[in-house]
Parts: sequence; structure tokens; C-alpha cells
Amino acid sequence: MTAVSLTINGRTVNAEVEPRTHLADFIRDTQNLTGTHLGCEHGVCGACTVLVDGVPVRSCITFAVTCSGASVTTIEGLDNDDVGAELRAAFSREHALQCGYCTPGMLMSGRDLVLRAQTPDEHGIRVAMSGNLCRCTGYVGIVRAIQSVIAGRRSRGIGPLPGAGRTALGPAGSGHGQSVGTGDVARRAVSVGAGEAAAAVSVQPEQLADWTPQASFDQSFVLHHAIADVWNFFGDTAAVAMCLPGASLSGDTGARHVAGKMRIKVGPIAAEFHGSAEIDRDPATYSGKIDGSGRDQRNNTATRGAIRYRLLAVSENTTKVELNVGYRLTGPLAQFSRSDLVHDIASRLIAVFAQNVEARLGGSEQAAAPAAELNASALFFSVLADLIKARFRRLCRMATGRSGD
Repeated sequence: MTAVSLTINGRTVNAEVEPRTHLADFIRDTQNLTGTHLGCEHGVCGACTVLVDGVPVRSCITFAVTCSGASVTTIEGLDNDDVGAELRAAFSREHALQCGYCTPGMLMSGRDLVLRAQTPDEHGIRVAMSGNLCRCTGYVGIVRAIQSVIAGRRSRGIGPLPGAGRTALGPAGSGHGQSVGTGDVARRAVSVGAGEAAAAVSVQPEQLADWTPQASFDQSFVLHHAIADVWNFFGDTAAVAMCLPGASLSGDTGARHVAGKMRIKVGPIAAEFHGSAEIDRDPATYSGKIDGSGRDQRNNTATRGAIRYRLLAVSENTTKVELNVGYRLTGPLAQFSRSDLVHDIASRLIAVFAQNVEARLGGSEQAAAPAAELNASALFFSVLADLIKARFRRLCRMATGRSGD
């Protein structure tokens, strides 16, 4: 058991909990605050959303011990909250609830959006609320309710609160005293601009040595160039980044530690991961490693990755590149992180990267511009189509085999 001390809805709570206890279970089972609902229990549906230090979090995947020293607000804690009262009235007025199961989480996320949104833009509201799922309403009333509250507050001269009061980047509650492991990442506080992060997260990859990949896979490709030429090209970080769809660098490309970003799109969700990486190369073995991490500030999806590569000379003008990729993905986009699906998509992404590298090494004029933004939706549906075709072929073979008996 681990001792925790935190503030819940303005009340100090001291308790002993098992390290594996999630915040949602703690506040429901020990504090009788059952307004926080459990839905998917995978951090996807948003029904369990609460505020930790004023920031919306998924309480079903947040350990209670990580919130020691933090301030937690559940839906019951919004009884006397001005924004909460306006949202409740708007939800009732706009018929924004039916069964009501998702509503507590909707109100929590909606409150955060009302505080920080510049304008009552419908598209922006839909994107910002995409992490909260509803099976009943069709979202129209929910969007209208939030839109009306934002419009009403702005018309009364209540401006947006930059970042909804956030003063630092990193997991909610991470600025408090209790450590949950030696592998914790050091966070650098940064100022937040009007509605968007003014600076990228700077995570020191060398401090990620203790993290465990969610999944890993091996991949290889062949380049029709001498191993020395390929090795020298891989040493040009800026050129390599231009071959990777959606990637760009913002830091010193000549340094061992670089900063940059990567844009991807999955259906209606567009993410821009800001982060940094540490690069090590060993010319004696033609091998190297890249350790990095990044975070998207709009949907709070975070990723960590480790790439190990080795070059092998197949012939005088042919080089094989062997890769081992390990990764971890948390946040809204984690719902797309099934290992076999990610492996297939990554394989296709690596194939595109290999084509771009081949073109650059060959001096192609078309390779001068950076690679296009990664649209994971197109890759996803391509993978899905191939899986359906493979399944159909297996069924046909099974049917043919039975008919021959």
C-alpha cells in the first residue's frame, strides 16, 4: 500500500492505496463520488474525465498515487462553478444529453474549452471535443451548447484564458512531490500563448532509458548505393528528416540532440507532435540509435520511440538497412495503436521513406522538397483493405477444401 494525500473538490483526503489503483476507482469506491463514470476503461471514451490541477485527465488510466499532492475536481465539484452552471443550463436548453452517461465527462472537457477557446467556432469545438464519445445525441446539441456558452461569455467581455490557466507542460499533477519511478521524465516549464503552446516540449531522451516499449518490430529495406554513401547521408539529420513524411526540424541539426515536429492525420484528427531526440552513431559498426519523444498539445497525445539501425553491405553498390523500432503511444490517438495495425502502417511508412532516400541519393530533382504530411487514414484503409482481401482468400481456400472432401 502507498500513502497518498490529495485535495478532492476542495477537501483534503489522506489514504493508503495499492499502486495499481486508478484515480477513477479511488474517487468512486472510497470517496463515493459516483458522478465520474467508467466507460471504456482504456482512456478513449472520455466518460471518466476529471480535472487534475485544473487540467482534464482520463481518470480510468491515471493512477491515484501519481496525483498525490494534486488538486482533483470531479463533476460534483462544479456545483458552485460559474462555467459549470452555464454549461449545465446550455446542455438542458440545447437538448445536449439523452442517457446522460457521457455528460459528466462532456461537461469537464467542455469547461476547459470554454475557458480557453478564442471564438465559438463549430469546427474547433468538434475537434477539441473529439476525445469525448457519445452514443446517443449525434453531438449537434453538445456543440451548440458549448458554442452558446463561449459566445455568451465573449459577448460579456470575458476573454479566453490562455491555455485555460496552464503554466507548464507535462502530465497533470506531475509538478507535485511524490515520485512514481526512477524513469520519470524531467519536465521543462514553458509559457503558453493565446490558445496554443508557444514552445515545444523539450524532453531529454537520455532520461528515457528505463521506459518499456508498448510494442516493437523489425523492418529492413535495400538502397542501391554504396554503404559509405548511405552512412554519410544518414549523418545529415536535416536531409533524413526531409525524407520522412510530415517531419521537420527546428533545432540544431548538427548537434547530437535535435528538436523538431511531425504532423500526421488520422481521419478528423490532425496531430502535430513537438519533441526532441538524441542521436548516437557508431561508424565502426555502421550502426546508430535514435531515442526521442513528443507530444501533441491539441489532443494531448504523447509518444516515445526508439529506433536502432544497422547498415550492411550487400554488394559494392547495394546496402541493406536493418531497423528495430519500439514505441509507446498514450492519449486519444492510442485507440489506433494496435500493434499489428501500427506495424503494417509503419512498414508502409518506412517503404515511402526508403523511396525518398533512394531518390535523394540518386540526385532526383523531385526529392528537393520535404516529404508530404503523413495521412495515416489512407494507410489505415489501405491496410484494412489488404486484411479483408487476405481474410476473403482464406475463406475461399477453406470453402474449396471442404467441397473437395
